[in-house]
Amino acid sequence: MSPASPPRTARSDAVLVLASAGCALTVLDTNVVGVVLPTIARDLSASFADIEWVVSAYVLCFASLLLPAGTLADRIGRRRLYVIGLLLFAATSVACGVAASAPVLYLARAGQGAAAAFMLAPALSLIGHAHQDAASRARAWAIWGAIMGLTMVLAPLIGGAIATWLGWRWAFHLNLPLCLLLAALSARHIADSRDPQRRPVDVPGVLLFAGAMLAWTWGLIRGPVAGWASAAVLPWLLAAVVLAGAFVVVERGRAQPMLDLRLFRYPAVVGAVIAMFAYAAAVQVMASLLPLLLQNARGDSVLQAALHMLPFALAMLVMPFAGRRLGRRWSAGTLLALGLGVAVLGNLGIALALWRHSDLGLLLAMAVLGSGGGLLNGETQKAIMSVMPAERAGMASGISTTARFSGILLGFATLGAVLASQVRANAAQRFAEAGHAVSPALLERVVVGELSMAADGMGRLARQAYAGGAVYAFVTAAGIALVAMALTGVLMRRPVTARGRAAPSRRR
Repeated sequence: MSPASPPRTARSDAVLVLASAGCALTVLDTNVVGVVLPTIARDLSASFADIEWVVSAYVLCFASLLLPAGTLADRIGRRRLYVIGLLLFAATSVACGVAASAPVLYLARAGQGAAAAFMLAPALSLIGHAHQDAASRARAWAIWGAIMGLTMVLAPLIGGAIATWLGWRWAFHLNLPLCLLLAALSARHIADSRDPQRRPVDVPGVLLFAGAMLAWTWGLIRGPVAGWASAAVLPWLLAAVVLAGAFVVVERGRAQPMLDLRLFRYPAVVGAVIAMFAYAAAVQVMASLLPLLLQNARGDSVLQAALHMLPFALAMLVMPFAGRRLGRRWSAGTLLALGLGVAVLGNLGIALALWRHSDLGLLLAMAVLGSGGGLLNGETQKAIMSVMPAERAGMASGISTTARFSGILLGFATLGAVLASQVRANAAQRFAEAGHAVSPALLERVVVGELSMAADGMGRLARQAYAGGAVYAFVTAAGIALVAMALTGVLMRRPVTARGRAAPSRRR
């Protein structure tokens, strides 16, 4: 057998374990940080905008650099870039852990997001290169998916334990020994590989895409405080539109673009990407929003919030198995529409539970939302790959991953903007009715959760105001999933064959 098609060996299994561990580290970091965000805000006296940037700076760099990281890995060597990514992730994690202020923290998080892209892109390529025959590849991706799912379940518990007994800074410091160990083992046990074609990095595409995402995020985060039509916000939103338009023009004119926009002439491709984006924006983003809700609206401790995240996380772990069974009988479009529909019900259920002050209803609705996410988790990636022409599998994978993290970024910024605006309005009304002096500083303390742990009347009012404002955020998430469900059901009626022709639809 030729070197280009290696059989499954102990070395290929080592590649699977080591590369999956690096991917799991990025998932672990993202979800652990979501749990400790309120603790970070209180310790650093951060504003809600600062909290948003701690998440958004990471995801922005991650989403912007995933596609070029894949190209760079093909050029300089997949193992080499993976090890570089691990070392950078270690260094930037230490920088996060020693940050003395919120701006320093989210700048370090931006570097951590870039390092995560340099880890994830080559890690996925290494797994695919080491497992090229059909049976070995299916087994490898099944193991990879199980590791990611288990990490998602354990991450909130790990985050709660770290914040409770060690302090939030150790959520970052613990990455250092893990990354160094993985880098040493990877350098020893993973053989390097490259793409002989050596595709160029699309620098204009990267800069325009990152610029558009940054401008949108900046506008959405600043809007609730400065006003949507203010000089501090409107120019950023207009710049986002201009940069996005320039990105489309540039990519259409390049011979080897970062994103091949010609693929979007197929309705099924558009539908599958919309489903991925909505899944990320309305479900995956809850790994950061739900811990905020549990701590700031219920008054949970960090560890209690981590335990109460289990219904959501366990459903996300279990339901992909049901999705695979349903996928044998249902078309991709039908299954994605079902998952998005369940996500609609879950988000509306959380909003209803908050409105009715039902703790049990909240936990049940979180399980429903996790179930919708579990149905979508594996199927969105598979659907995008299945509706793309077979010869564009590499680009399909890049589009899928970029849609996912773009959805997380814009979903978090959008839902965060709705949350902040409505919590401020709700808090102003409740505190005024209770006879308390209302000031911007007081409202900001409510939004970031500084008053949520107080046992007095102000703490109770703050929790009620946060819950009331959060209702609107979850209704907005339900709306995103509902629109995507309708579009996906229509656009994915006829998937694309390998030759680019529409294939007959497969119905129930």
